Amino acid sequence: MGPDLPLPLPVEFSSVDGYVESLLNFTTSSWLLQTLCGGVHVLDFYTRSPDLYAAILPESWRAWFKDRDIMDVLDLLMREDLTQFTENAGSSWRDGPVPPDDLLQYIREVRRHLLARDFPPPASKLENQKPNIARHIAVGMKVKKVHEVDNFARYVDTLTADIAVTGRKPITHLVDFGSGQNYLGRALAAPPYSKHLVAVESKPHNIEGAKDMDVKAKLAPKPIIMRNKKEFRAKMGKTKKLKKIRIRGESESTVLEEPTGVNGDLTTDLPSEDPVSDSKPKDFAQCDEDGCAPIQNGQTLKVDKTVTTNLQIYTEGHGSVQYVEHIIKDGDLAPVINQVLDSTQIQEEGSIPASKVIEEPSNLSAVPKTADVNAMVISLHSCGNLVHHGLRSLLLNPSVSAVAMVGCCYNLLTERLGPPTYKLPTLRPNHPRLTSTSNSFDPHGFPMSKRLEDYPLPHTPLSASESPDDPPRGVRLNITARMMAVQAPFNWGSEESELFFSRHFFRALLQRIFLDRGVVSAPVAADDGIGGGVSASGHTSRVNWTPPNGRGPGLSSDGKYTPLTIGTLRKFAYSDFLSYVRAAVGKLTSPNTFCEVDPGFIKEKMDGLTDEEVWAYEEKYKEKKHELSVMWSLMAFSAGVVEAVVVVDRWLWLQEQEEVERAWVEPVFEYKLSPRNLVVVGIKK
Repeated sequence: MGPDLPLPLPVEFSSVDGYVESLLNFTTSSWLLQTLCGGVHVLDFYTRSPDLYAAILPESWRAWFKDRDIMDVLDLLMREDLTQFTENAGSSWRDGPVPPDDLLQYIREVRRHLLARDFPPPASKLENQKPNIARHIAVGMKVKKVHEVDNFARYVDTLTADIAVTGRKPITHLVDFGSGQNYLGRALAAPPYSKHLVAVESKPHNIEGAKDMDVKAKLAPKPIIMRNKKEFRAKMGKTKKLKKIRIRGESESTVLEEPTGVNGDLTTDLPSEDPVSDSKPKDFAQCDEDGCAPIQNGQTLKVDKTVTTNLQIYTEGHGSVQYVEHIIKDGDLAPVINQVLDSTQIQEEGSIPASKVIEEPSNLSAVPKTADVNAMVISLHSCGNLVHHGLRSLLLNPSVSAVAMVGCCYNLLTERLGPPTYKLPTLRPNHPRLTSTSNSFDPHGFPMSKRLEDYPLPHTPLSASESPDDPPRGVRLNITARMMAVQAPFNWGSEESELFFSRHFFRALLQRIFLDRGVVSAPVAADDGIGGGVSASGHTSRVNWTPPNGRGPGLSSDGKYTPLTIGTLRKFAYSDFLSYVRAAVGKLTSPNTFCEVDPGFIKEKMDGLTDEEVWAYEEKYKEKKHELSVMWSLMAFSAGVVEAVVVVDRWLWLQEQEEVERAWVEPVFEYKLSPRNLVVVGIKK
């Protein structure tokens, strides 16, 4: 059960222990790796003095990159056979000079620490498998999602079969963490797998959407709704135009609107309890850190955090899906398992517990009749800490005997150890997001394992009072490094590269305009670093504006700066730099903007910026666009090491638990279709 080696090692390593030690040593000792992964932000590119590009990269590298096409650079970093530079050391490469030796050495070091991502893995049972997902099950899925669901459903089915073959108790239920629209659960519950799923989701609208998808996939019967046709048509807008009636004696502004039905009759509103009468329900959910509570008539109703909303029995095969609304915080699935047992109680006793909200299923014989649940927790691209909660569920719940989870969105991970105990010059100390995330000290955050928590760091004592025998410990990855780890540089082609390199260039150059016009400030101290934070929805920067009270949301520790987030703009804004500037400034100065900075402040600073001035900026810095593209390529390539550290940390945590018999990591998707393709598996003793 599982691969021969617990980690998909690079070809240079045959020992897992040797790889892990080398990975941690390289991560904590390479200044260039730490700078490229966590110490560089694109917004700093044209605002720093000395020049950011020159401050980080050696002169020999810059001279070689200068005349190289960016696709040549990408090929060298990720695809070119580097042995040609040692076996046949010549004086040219692709009609130009060969790369510098120290650049080649850095590329080799990064490559040798990247986990193998080939799919299917060598000697895997998944080789030569044909797609197994029916077209009606794939409703609503794009090509990427079909590939992920098809392969992961097959993988989970094979894993549960292997568990049963080894003599362990068979898996009775699959618990899907963060099920969303339940694409994975729908495939596993339908033939040929016919598994019993517990779909755990915190957002009620996702659950309702998943139920609708069940109907569209013809796995659940379409509900029959009886309605008054005339009233329904009137409510849906299929009426004549509203007739305006002016009341005699009233002011001219007093006008009544008299709706007329299809037959000229006055219509009335449909009852609010009609489930299809409104496109948007009048009652909605209000959510906070303790869960979601529905709102009715402006009043908040207190509800349990765990609610079984539906036990959905599919009409084909014998699979089932039980949707459970639940906010996962620490991996404790006792409330969820209790819901599963309650559904079993319905079968055995024919009654519904009064404390639960359960819709009685139409085919109870399809649900496993057992009060002894043996579950496997699964997830397909769970964001941030959700993977940590899923792995911990293996220890916190006697009913869970295995986990198989694919993670993503490393930028949403929290940090457990806090900031470094020594001054790392590549981190900007006053950047709001770097400061807030590094000081979170979240016990559920990164790193999970004791190995990374206690790993000694290279350190030069700052004072004579510090003992060299007690070096700082703990591997840390800041939010910038983790954000870069979700890039997929091995999939970059020339067209896609040009598109996002241009977007980065536009944003970095706009930052220079903001600096020159006094909207933002540049780092002023020599040791202020060259780092920055990255927003999941866009770039952030520091603003000179201070609220009237001197403090406000998003201010840094010194109270002088607040984040400036532009986010995503409409497609036309990226056609050229002038369009981008006008669209970005228009968004920031809009009265309806969600920016924390006063739109009037930005408008005051940016007023008078002419088209000629914008074009002049673009002309002045156009030669430096290539430098930014080279730097971003180096950052994304190097960040593959960061992803390896995150994945290895999760595997190490499973290895450290006495209750876990075996744990491993292996690829389950093709990287070109789904770059976050590594599953972490743990089997309890």
